[in-house]
Amino acid sequence: MAWKLDQIELREIHMPLISFFETSFGRTTLRRIILVRVFGEGIVGYGEATSPEAPYYNHESTGAAWHILKDFVIPRIFQARLDKPEEVAPLLKPIRGHNMAKAAVETAFWDLFARQRQRPLYQMLGGKQKSINCGVSIGIQDSVTELLQKIEKELKAGYQRIKIKIKPGWDLEIVKEIRKQFPEIALMCDANSAYTLDHLDLFRRLDEFNLLMIEQPLAWNDILDHDESILDAEDARKAIEAGACKIINIKLGRVGGHTEARRVHDVCQSHAIPVWCGGMLESGIGRAQNIALSSLENFVLPGDVSASKRYFKRDLIDPEVEVDSQGRIHLLDEVGLGFQPNWQRIEEVTVRTEVLRPS
Repeated sequence: MAWKLDQIELREIHMPLISFFETSFGRTTLRRIILVRVFGEGIVGYGEATSPEAPYYNHESTGAAWHILKDFVIPRIFQARLDKPEEVAPLLKPIRGHNMAKAAVETAFWDLFARQRQRPLYQMLGGKQKSINCGVSIGIQDSVTELLQKIEKELKAGYQRIKIKIKPGWDLEIVKEIRKQFPEIALMCDANSAYTLDHLDLFRRLDEFNLLMIEQPLAWNDILDHDESILDAEDARKAIEAGACKIINIKLGRVGGHTEARRVHDVCQSHAIPVWCGGMLESGIGRAQNIALSSLENFVLPGDVSASKRYFKRDLIDPEVEVDSQGRIHLLDEVGLGFQPNWQRIEEVTVRTEVLRPS
């Protein structure tokens, strides 16, 4: 039986970060986030567009995502008869790219689907893990001392893996200093496309420091040499068969939502390639979606899903996401996302809203 959709709401919110987050392509102090609410038969599903503020991570941005959602994605949704959330991604395939915008609606449908059936979202996705292992991502700092202090703080909080952002001039010497103070921790670097194959000697020298991995050292769309260009299950299959990677990162927004994320997960699992869940400085809505995804059994490496308090003074959900002293988030057996949106808080940070209805 097809869903009878009443309306879909777009809402842009602005959430200041507790402290700046810097990568090789810039510094972020404020997250501009688009929330999506899908209303159907008296039930509401929640999704989030994880696009960054500017098109430096990929071609997407907050403003572009609003345009794509309003003018292309949602009109296609209203024109269709949808029986289950797996039908959303094929419906949106004619819209090229813009996976983060698509994922905002697709994940909202998954939440709606789970709420209609009075079951937790992670169970509807096929998740089996009742807790997930967590790491943290630490941006480029103003000094090495500040970086080392942040690492120490996160390790004391229990996080199982430390990821640092690097760029030319903030790389080898930084890793050396970290290893002096923390010789045994699980450590990885994320370059956000800051290097080329001309830097192979640098990579070899970094390899002396027992890194778990170097994430996205090369061009964002380079499928042969690393994983950040994995946009769907076919990309994953080709990369694995080409020997391009030993680990694959899955980001809900980058692959277009849960349906494709599960397909990527399954391809990797069938080839004994472990996966981990990447983050995009999500609010609690997107964070809850990541937690549900990370319950799938091949998410064996600590991901970027961490506690709300690391990023925001107040998150958008109740309860806020917490990490225990062993660096784990425990799945909640509440229906849908497992967390309830805090509407007083959401209203406080909303800067614009638009409601679209079937014509």
